Amino acid sequence: MPASSRRSFVARAAGAIACLTLVAAALPVAAQGYPTRPVTLIVPWGAGGGTDATARIVGSLLEKEIGQPVTVVNRTGGSGVVGHSAIASAPPDGYTIGLATVEIGMMHWQGLTELTGASYTPIGLVNADPAGIQVRADAPYKTVNELLAAIKANPGKLKASGTGQGGIWHLAIAGLLRDQKIDPASVPWVPSNGAAPGLQDMIAGGVDIAPVSLPEARSLIDAGKVKSLAIMNDKPAALYPNVATLKAAIGSDWTMAAWRGIVAPKGIPAEVRDKLSAAIKKIAASKEYNDFMSSRGFGVVYAGPDEFGKFMAKSDAELGATMKAVGIAK
Repeated sequence: MPASSRRSFVARAAGAIACLTLVAAALPVAAQGYPTRPVTLIVPWGAGGGTDATARIVGSLLEKEIGQPVTVVNRTGGSGVVGHSAIASAPPDGYTIGLATVEIGMMHWQGLTELTGASYTPIGLVNADPAGIQVRADAPYKTVNELLAAIKANPGKLKASGTGQGGIWHLAIAGLLRDQKIDPASVPWVPSNGAAPGLQDMIAGGVDIAPVSLPEARSLIDAGKVKSLAIMNDKPAALYPNVATLKAAIGSDWTMAAWRGIVAPKGIPAEVRDKLSAAIKKIAASKEYNDFMSSRGFGVVYAGPDEFGKFMAKSDAELGATMKAVGIAK
């Protein structure tokens, strides 16, 4: 090769290398070989609960997918505000992610925070557990229709519990009543610290309805102390496939579920988002994850980033409408 040609070739090669170097330098540091260090997974709720358990199985499987340790950190307080805020305010580099819950579509309506689902980069929806309509095993109602007829005939007599005032299960029953053109105030809500105390209060006769999820009522249903009249979903539950959907029972399209999904701070690099979303999709389809969730009665529902974002927006709108109808939206 003539000397002039060699010089031209070397110059072109050097230029190409320089261009590649500039492109690499232009990428955010987090996107270059991500991840190169441990990832933190924030849980807005306490250790030992369903959200914590879901986060820990996801974190364990995510470690295998991305080749770095994933540390689960519980950031509790403020009815979920503290943890959700910690996720949103973390550096947008993919090294802090979180397990957002249905409450992100509720808290801002109550004036607790300005955060909404749009405050995050959605990675993947991994779970949803529909509300059920649970009553005592010896209750005279055999169907949802019979229960609704009793509520209409005796407004204010039948009480419900299973979460705090304005919590997800309160909105579930209120939304159903509103859907059926029954005043939500017809079923007074008795606040509780969760599904378990609400169910125990129902068994003791303090309340009549616990509109909680089937996994939460599972042990009492299996013990013959509680019966489920329906679930607020468009598909039967894998846990109890014989429990009617509202659509099948009364022709209602009303649905309500507690859900959980992986999110990241807004503005993370697209390359990082794509790597995380691919890993979460693989986890949601894995046998290990499905076996774990099934053993606890938790529902596995997957949606990718775009679908998850739309899902959060829809959930937010439905929750807001119900909270306004019940009079608990600020």
